[in-house]
Amino acid sequence: MRAWQVESFEVPARLAECDIAPPAKGQALIRIHACGLNFADLLMARGKYQEMPDLPFVPGLECAGVVEALGPETTGPAPGTRIACYGGQGGLADYGLFDAARLIPLPDAMPFDDAAAFLVAYGTSHLALTHKARLAAGETLLVTGAAGGVGLTAVEIGKRMGARVIATARGAEKCEIARTAGADIAIDSETPDLKAQLRALGGIDVAYDAVGGDGFEAALRAMRPDGRILAIGFASGTVPQIPANHLLVKNVSVMGFWWGGYLHFAPDLLTDSLRSLFAWYQEGGLRPHISARLPLERLPEGLEMLKNRTATGKVVVVMA
Repeated sequence: MRAWQVESFEVPARLAECDIAPPAKGQALIRIHACGLNFADLLMARGKYQEMPDLPFVPGLECAGVVEALGPETTGPAPGTRIACYGGQGGLADYGLFDAARLIPLPDAMPFDDAAAFLVAYGTSHLALTHKARLAAGETLLVTGAAGGVGLTAVEIGKRMGARVIATARGAEKCEIARTAGADIAIDSETPDLKAQLRALGGIDVAYDAVGGDGFEAALRAMRPDGRILAIGFASGTVPQIPANHLLVKNVSVMGFWWGGYLHFAPDLLTDSLRSLFAWYQEGGLRPHISARLPLERLPEGLEMLKNRTATGKVVVVMA
């Protein structure tokens, strides 16, 4: 089989030919049809992610495919079942071995590319907004990087929850994509004095920030009393330094959120969240925005799109 291998953090991953290993107890062998790319894949390849596998490893946090075989004494979806999986690694290959307990059977109408683009982005936004921030109908939600992989899903889900959604994105085209996803107001993130614009719009109750940098600073300064800021990621490359006195004066909360971490201490929350999201998908309420579908050998192009922030929604690698 073909598989992208990260063998050193000093050189790019390489596409290698590898043997297909049989599944061990507790594992399932999956024939992978599609793998969704995430900013975390870039960080992993550089050795800078918060959860790192041992070298060498195959990147690719989330994928979708078909169960080929189960390991001995293993309970899981039967061979032939179409599934999605958040494995944390291993998705950028023709086949992968994954924990059978992490396999999620797909709705019949869900194609593999949608499934590969679904788990991390929608799962992050849904659990962050419902469980962590407890976004309420009628509140104002700010989404930074709103045309990106998780940003667009936050716009969709926030609107579905009854919030007034303000989106920031780079450029008119990305702002229009955010409006199409449900944003009530879209502002170019490069606009001068973003803080003043947000304040003029009445301020923010909840900020969903996957970018960091200036966008986080503007959100913090425009928060209403008792507001909540979700720190989702730092695509700008700048990790905010938070002045605690501003939190105190307005009773503002800043909350870190890492979706994958819940697998270790509250997996039932993830399961319940994903169950709700798949139901919404079947109702026609959610549709992943996939801006690029690339064959496996063109993975470097997809990672470059994420690095340069030229992609909108998700980039998905599809296996021939």
